[in-house]
Amino acid sequence: MASIRILAILLGLLGSQIHQSEAVCGYESCPETKSNMINIHLVPHSHDDLGWLKTVDQYYYGNKHNIQHAGVQYIFDTVVAELSKDSRRRFIQVETGFFAKWWEDQSETKKQLVKKLVNEGRLEFTGGAWSMNDEAAVNYQSVIDQFAVGLKFLNDNFGVCGRPKVGWQIDAFGHSREQASMFAQMGFDGQFFARMDQNDKNKRVDNLGLEMIWDASETLKEMDFFTGMLYNHYSAPPGFCFDSLCQDDPIIDGKSYDNNVKSRVDDFLNYASRLAGYYRANHIMVPMGDDFQYENAYMNYKNMDKLIKYVNERQASGSKYNIFYSTAGCYLNSLHKTLQSWPNKTQDFLPHSHEAKSFWTGFFTSRPTQKRFERDGNHMLQVAKQLSVLADLSGEEQTKDLDYLRQIMGVMQHHDAITGTEKQEVSNDYDRLLYDAILGGANTARDALRLLTNQPNGEFESCLRLNISECAFTKENTDNFVVTLYNPLAHTSTQYVRVPVKEEIYQVTDAKGNVVASELVPVPWQVLALEFRNNDTQHELVFKASVNKIASYYIKKVDKEESDLLTQVKQSVYGEYSNLEVPNRFKKVHSLKTAAEPYDDEETVVQNSLIKLVIDNKTGRLKTVEMNGVSENIDQNFGMYKTARSCHYIFRQDADLEVLEDAFDFTVYEGDSVKEVHQQMNEWISQVIRIYEGVNRVEFEWLVGPIPIDDELGKEIVTIFKSGISSNGVFYTDSNGREMLKREKDKREDFSPDLSEQPVSGNYYPVTSRMALQDNNKRLVLLNDRSQGGASLENGRLEMMLHRRHIFADGSGAAEAINEQQFGKGLIARGKLFLSLNAVEDGATASERVAEKEIHLPFWKFFSKPSNTLSEFTTSLPDFNDLPQAVHLLTLEPYSKDEILLRFENFLDQTEGTVVSFNIREIFDDLDGLEIRETTLDGNLPLSDMKRLKFNHDGSGSSSSTPEYFTSLHKPLSAEKSEDASAFTITLKPMQIRTFIIKKEVA
Repeated sequence: MASIRILAILLGLLGSQIHQSEAVCGYESCPETKSNMINIHLVPHSHDDLGWLKTVDQYYYGNKHNIQHAGVQYIFDTVVAELSKDSRRRFIQVETGFFAKWWEDQSETKKQLVKKLVNEGRLEFTGGAWSMNDEAAVNYQSVIDQFAVGLKFLNDNFGVCGRPKVGWQIDAFGHSREQASMFAQMGFDGQFFARMDQNDKNKRVDNLGLEMIWDASETLKEMDFFTGMLYNHYSAPPGFCFDSLCQDDPIIDGKSYDNNVKSRVDDFLNYASRLAGYYRANHIMVPMGDDFQYENAYMNYKNMDKLIKYVNERQASGSKYNIFYSTAGCYLNSLHKTLQSWPNKTQDFLPHSHEAKSFWTGFFTSRPTQKRFERDGNHMLQVAKQLSVLADLSGEEQTKDLDYLRQIMGVMQHHDAITGTEKQEVSNDYDRLLYDAILGGANTARDALRLLTNQPNGEFESCLRLNISECAFTKENTDNFVVTLYNPLAHTSTQYVRVPVKEEIYQVTDAKGNVVASELVPVPWQVLALEFRNNDTQHELVFKASVNKIASYYIKKVDKEESDLLTQVKQSVYGEYSNLEVPNRFKKVHSLKTAAEPYDDEETVVQNSLIKLVIDNKTGRLKTVEMNGVSENIDQNFGMYKTARSCHYIFRQDADLEVLEDAFDFTVYEGDSVKEVHQQMNEWISQVIRIYEGVNRVEFEWLVGPIPIDDELGKEIVTIFKSGISSNGVFYTDSNGREMLKREKDKREDFSPDLSEQPVSGNYYPVTSRMALQDNNKRLVLLNDRSQGGASLENGRLEMMLHRRHIFADGSGAAEAINEQQFGKGLIARGKLFLSLNAVEDGATASERVAEKEIHLPFWKFFSKPSNTLSEFTTSLPDFNDLPQAVHLLTLEPYSKDEILLRFENFLDQTEGTVVSFNIREIFDDLDGLEIRETTLDGNLPLSDMKRLKFNHDGSGSSSSTPEYFTSLHKPLSAEKSEDASAFTITLKPMQIRTFIIKKEVA
């Protein structure tokens, strides 16, 4: 008898092993549906913010429940336990950053269980990036990077079954076209979200348009991307939240006096009937979850089990509803099988409002210093990744530091991080995380430079306070130091370098000993007046540098007789500062040795060989700009919107714009290389207008704060550029730093916005790299150094919001005012805008693209003490200069111990550029390549394996009796070292990005 029992057990184990080996994931694991019924896809999920009201760690560990009850680690614990009890149950996991943290602490037994759940499609990763990123304030490079990090983690641990097929952007505050394009290029089949302008949603509900096909690129082909809007936010139906955080009634069955099965099923089916009337297919998706739910997954699944049981029992009495556990991917696959057609979408979903008085346009600018710090993090990440490849770094600490910087940059893309919509304590924690991560990246870069240059003991210090013209290293070594410049761009770049120094005479030489012309320019006294700034360095040394990848310049103090190429700028002062009570110690900045040249009484002309600026002496403001053969009257000023009701998210205008009317005091400094106009608007706004010889753009470096709130009103601070260009209510903004979108005042693509209460806020759009307007002849462009909100409220006028400070805490989220403090006072922010004026002609905007790249990824400065030998390279570096000028080196980074990830981008669009071809065999060899393969945009799926669901547009005229798919439009590149060089040719269409993995020789 015992032997029979043992045999039965063995057979059972064998059966379970056979069942497991036959298990499938992806669409093949989806539950069966019924074609003659309304299929209700019940999708359990938890939305887990990587910081918002609490810090990332506080959310993960469940700390500070007095702020918000949330403990993410317990969600994973209980969900895995409940999924393992019933093979029908499903759950979608989105934020890989949290999951990876939990995964590290699990036993091997638990990991095997989770892998089984993934392999059977019961735990489905959706989205899969490190965080659920914002879509308004992010740059495309950072979005690609954070998806690559998250998806690589899933690929490394779960293989093909861990790869998401669907985007899940359910909590972002509006949606960009470029995000949809990136999803498509990563091989995703579709996406779902839950926020849309109220008027847009209402119209789509009436027209069965909540699900659509998004033409996600004006330039790229086959970027059609299925996009669905959830009806009831991302929450469970009203009354059916079964989580421990909710108060809804459970389903009570059995012989209990309180048995409520009939009423609960009636209510649910009434809801399902309404929902089915808003969607085209016989499938509806019902999310079951919300913020940080499923800490007690048992409670959720026990009640959902009952709901499924009792709803389906009614089929026997004629019910047409079929309900089951499902996932977002399975729902999308079911829609694909219906062969249904869907409405078209071409623009974006920004901005959005949930009511007439609430346009979510404030977060485009909120926390401006944090938005700039995030750009610094990306800058260091690209530098550290490239240098790691070039120096072939493989040390454990170096790898750890680089991975940490990648991950923290993923956290910073989160829709409550880069947006500035988090609590102040959380913002402080983001700054801490990013600061530590940048320092780690700087250490990695230093280690690489010690190997690549002839300075094995070089300090290669990074100065993170250059935004206020301060660097401790140059202050302490001001007599003699080396600045090593790293160029992250593909091609040799020529840029001006500014280094904080004392007021001395310096000589700059390059690595060959050639003297380089330089100029000494005073730091604006408003910057010197910052209480937290050390004022040992009151000047900046300016020189022009040309850098392929790495170049060092030697700076030393010299006697006057030795200096033949150093010039001191000439100065002219207009206006008096006495009424502003400027400390005497700062007035001396204006006491330069060279006398000022006389200027015309009416206006001051500041010009170089490319640009002419005219300043009105009466107002102290910019009056005229002449460049590129075009002259235009451009008046620049500052203003504020006073408001009692704006918050982190929302810009609410309570009164008309107040423009600063007082005349500006200004000082002109003129050198051969750089000319500057230092302007003082009032006690808390100042600016430098700057032009460089040979640089075809005007730089505006603004300083704003502390914003006064003595009148107990919040304020939105803007700068305005008014021109005579006849733009007819049309202007253009970028989409995450890529393609441009046409904006029309008071209009949207698919609906009429309600601008009855907020006509200004409702016309603001996110600007992450540039905005522009034009008529038939002239084009005016502003480029920026961080995400900001922008608008064109009158013809010929561009307006950019620079800074915000408020005292109102509404119910939109953080429950506190966005009133940032710094050393006991309101936050002071400093940043840059860049202006370009051009004639309107085909391809003219290509120069704007080049400027975007230089602004986004300029030289990174490293500082060292001089060594005995000049900094010649100890190793040869790959040369990317042979790439066509339209090609951007988007990514060069270590992918694994023996692999390198490489991305090339044709950054011109269809109106600016053409198809380009180039050969990378030499680069491949320089990187010690053995073989190369092409992947999807994220780097984690062979491009040859991409098979993306294709959906039909309404009116497309195409119909098929079987489901259709998108595959690669070109033959994916795949080559080995032994093959001829012709196998390594790459062709890039306008706006195309191609991604490759190079397997390299390992010593």
